Amino acid sequence: MHEEQAEAWQQLVDTARRTVDEGLVVGTSGNVSVRVGDVVLVTPTGVPYHRLGPGDLCAVDLEGRSVAGKLRPTSELPMHLAVYRASDATAVVHTHAVHATAVSALVDELPAVHYMTAALGGPVRVAPYATYGSDELAAQMLRALRGRSGCLLQNHGTITYGAGLDQAYDRTAQLEWMCRVWLTAASVPGRTPSLLSPEELDRVGVKLRGYGQRGD
Repeated sequence: MHEEQAEAWQQLVDTARRTVDEGLVVGTSGNVSVRVGDVVLVTPTGVPYHRLGPGDLCAVDLEGRSVAGKLRPTSELPMHLAVYRASDATAVVHTHAVHATAVSALVDELPAVHYMTAALGGPVRVAPYATYGSDELAAQMLRALRGRSGCLLQNHGTITYGAGLDQAYDRTAQLEWMCRVWLTAASVPGRTPSLLSPEELDRVGVKLRGYGQRGD
């Protein structure tokens, strides 16, 4: 394992542990991956994240063939590889977050209850249910991700991607927060949450592209 892979693996382990610490997954559910060139480092199946160390590297190529490590990769590897083949993503985070999973069982699309919907590319779609770890689920996910950087998986959870683990994780956390906001607002008897228009989401999308600090 060369230095770049070692650093990426440590960040992956830290991110996976964060999903547990912040309540986005329970036990060994959910999974995390990061792409380094043509190699994908990914959490192994059935191993608690706090037990993972530098010697537990699990790496595959873009066809899913093992290239390093003795542990078997997550059963959700087809989803991760599908994202990498279809986008310029360098990191993917999949969780079973409570509020997002609840929303996935109620609607076909997360209502645009907050302007941060635009940060994920627009209203977040729900991919129809398919058995976990299947190619069918990966295909349903890709359709839901068109033009988006995250989606919900019906009766399952969330998946987001980004240009690095920090961005992918932040998108996961933001999606879970928006689901919690909508569920909270929708639970008030006799009231219907107000939603943002497509035009407003477009305006916000433009503003977000210039958000944050700029270099000199």
